[in-house]
Amino acid sequence: MLRVLVIDESRARAAEICAGLALAGHQVAAVLASSADLTAQIEAIRPDVILIETDAPSRDTLENLAVMNAAMPRPVIIFAHEGDQDTIRAAVKAGVSTYVVDGLDPQRLKPVIDVAVASFEEHQAVRAELAAATKKLSERKLIERAKGVLMKSRGMDEAEAYAALRKLAMERAKPMAAVAQDLLDMAKYLL
Repeated sequence: MLRVLVIDESRARAAEICAGLALAGHQVAAVLASSADLTAQIEAIRPDVILIETDAPSRDTLENLAVMNAAMPRPVIIFAHEGDQDTIRAAVKAGVSTYVVDGLDPQRLKPVIDVAVASFEEHQAVRAELAAATKKLSERKLIERAKGVLMKSRGMDEAEAYAALRKLAMERAKPMAAVAQDLLDMAKYLL
């Protein structure tokens, strides 16, 4: 059972959404009339999914979603009546997992939420993979720079410099990248 935050200006539509969520087996965490101060609301409510029903998402709504997505990413579903391409692109860029045009049909809530959660999880996995690859590349660059300092200052070849870094990392029980950063920091002052 997912906890869903519903954002809708219309109380009547929000009531329909809440009924549809109950039928789909989900719990309504809260109902808000606007996305103002969304990050604080998310911190307080801690929903699993955010569902927004609107004619068209405003620029403020998309900005609030982008801030929220950077700080506390969640699957976001927008049901909108207007679906111009620029708005859809802006919504996806702001972190919207699923953007459904032509409004909300309460009977479609379960599959739409399932798709949004799956899409969100896949996107998060790709982001984590990218972050890990970026970190690994950054660490390799540090190690290469540290090897260069050792090769230049100690007259070592590449294999000897790598072995020296590796030995130092093992002696200090630190990752090679941390030892390489320490060596580069010291080299600034000594060389």
